[in-house]
Amino acid sequence: MKSKGLKTIFPAFVLALLIGGVLFQASPAYAQENSLVTVTAKAPFAETVEMFRRMVARNGMMVLSELNQGKILSMTGLKLNAVTLFVGNPAIGKKLFSADHGVGVAVPIRINLYEGVDGKTHINYVKPSAQLRSFKGEAIGKIAAMLDMKLAKLTSMLSR
Repeated sequence: MKSKGLKTIFPAFVLALLIGGVLFQASPAYAQENSLVTVTAKAPFAETVEMFRRMVARNGMMVLSELNQGKILSMTGLKLNAVTLFVGNPAIGKKLFSADHGVGVAVPIRINLYEGVDGKTHINYVKPSAQLRSFKGEAIGKIAAMLDMKLAKLTSMLSR
């Protein structure tokens, strides 16, 4: 009697694990989570933000917009140093938008700089290749890979 119940339950349990694993790995949240890059900067927050701005400009990009999350959240009583910079290049943007007008959901690239509870400055972003993965076309894939490398280079320089 005991073994018959186990024979019925065990295959159902294995099937549930397999389905759960497939659904978890196929979800967009899982893909984004694995594509999040976080780098710890060696300089304090304000200095890191300024250095990052200069490096972006020196590397053929520009800060197109800024969201001072720390200032906004201070209205709620939360005190933190946090800024999000929207980084891009109009010529690269033209190539992306020419390939698919919907890429505006992914570009410009969003870079988050913040001071953690550990007192250290962190820089994080979702890899452009992950952001642009949903869009078809060889040009988009090549640009996304180039942007991945460029951001990795910029952020690694700030961590030395």
